[in-house]
Amino acid sequence: MIDRVRRNGSALVLAAALARTGLTALRALSPGGRERWERQNHAGRTVDLYAGPACAAVAAAGTARVRPAVGLAVLAAGTCGAYDDVAGAGDDRRGFRAHLAALRDGEVTSGTVKLFGISAAGLAVGAALKERPLDRVLAGVVVAGAAHFVNLVDVRPGRAAAAVLALGAPGLLRAGPGAETAAVAMGAAAAVLPDDLAERTMLGDTGAHALGAALGAAVVAGNGRTGLAAHAVALVAAAALGERVSEAARRSLG
Repeated sequence: MIDRVRRNGSALVLAAALARTGLTALRALSPGGRERWERQNHAGRTVDLYAGPACAAVAAAGTARVRPAVGLAVLAAGTCGAYDDVAGAGDDRRGFRAHLAALRDGEVTSGTVKLFGISAAGLAVGAALKERPLDRVLAGVVVAGAAHFVNLVDVRPGRAAAAVLALGAPGLLRAGPGAETAAVAMGAAAAVLPDDLAERTMLGDTGAHALGAALGAAVVAGNGRTGLAAHAVALVAAAALGERVSEAARRSLG
């Protein structure tokens, strides 16, 4: 028990230190110029996007140490989110229905790329961590659903990072690789939370999807079919009620 707590604590602290270092380095270097990294938040304030790639890189590297396939899936989720942050910056369409409707009309939006890309990453995690076909599908739903959920609550400063901390905490009590995976996601989120709350930075789709996918992978690693099914149902329901979930996040934390 003590060894497990020490190992998970070390993973959390290391992830936090690396994410903080990455955020600071990106802010100092501003690859491509500061304008490329700046966005207007809900209040019209200018914030940067450095927290997203910093968290995504740490989450991918940290989870890859536990299981390489999970690290690749987290990296894929972050990459899809980054594409949406850049290509979809001026697109006001939100939700699966809007992007699928555009696809029916022959338009491939950045949201569509993100939807199918993260779903594929989730199924890859399922294939790596589970043996039976149904369990693999459920695992894919959980990973993609968790990535989507964290992005759904990323509507006000600190909401997404706080959600990662709250949802990941129970996983730390479990034995096995799922706990260390949760610790990595929590450490990265904790590192950027102060700047996020202060409206200096934001996770964007890059960070939200990567951290959410890592949380989903932690659930997959720590649960059998019953647990996977319960999480899958909850996450599908959250996706179906997406606007209500986002509205609840807007009203939370004051």
